[in-house]
Amino acid sequence: MAHTSQSLRRGAALLVSTVAALGLLTACGDGGQGKSPESVSGTAAPATGNSASTDTSGTASVPSGTDSSPASGTGGATTGGASTTGSTSTTAAAAGSRCHTSELTASVGGNNPGAGQENFPIVLTNKSGATCTVRGYPGAAFVDSSGTQLGPDPERESGGTAGTVTLKPGQSAWAGLTFSNPEISGAKTANPAALLVTPPDERDSLKVTWTGGAVPVSGNASSVRLTVFSAGTGA
Repeated sequence: MAHTSQSLRRGAALLVSTVAALGLLTACGDGGQGKSPESVSGTAAPATGNSASTDTSGTASVPSGTDSSPASGTGGATTGGASTTGSTSTTAAAAGSRCHTSELTASVGGNNPGAGQENFPIVLTNKSGATCTVRGYPGAAFVDSSGTQLGPDPERESGGTAGTVTLKPGQSAWAGLTFSNPEISGAKTANPAALLVTPPDERDSLKVTWTGGAVPVSGNASSVRLTVFSAGTGA
């Protein structure tokens, strides 16, 4: 019996030692993973490129060192291009291209006589929806009811300085048509049915009914002269 009891005590001691050793091995292999996650103060930035990185406050997170504006050169180029285009368009709109005959209406203002001269303003008005320009002298010719020209072509008055006149829609420019009073000059006269007006650098004319009375067509001092265009109606 004594031998049996001693064997039991040895078995129990061995069992306790084995259990203790197993417990030690288990603690070493856990690596601390069994513990709860350690709390760290502060907020971690979302991972770059993660779809979950959208800031629920409505402001997207931007990685450090990245400009939140469009890529350099793209936004600026677009804005700059638009500004440049806008500036060019504005300038073009302000200056405009040359007025074509189809964009204009013509009229002749009232006589403003002085010192033996008869002076009529030839008026061109921009009827189009775009800005255009006129520069220099008009072309002009008196014609009868059949369209036959009366007298020689008018001459350009020397000493005139041509400037570009910008016409916004509805605006006008005028050039002077002047000749010596036939009663004073003794020139032969005719009563035109119309005055044909050709805008600068154009080939097509505008027909204006002439109501200014007799004009010189031949003889002494029969010249009709034209001046360069100026802004306004000449009234």
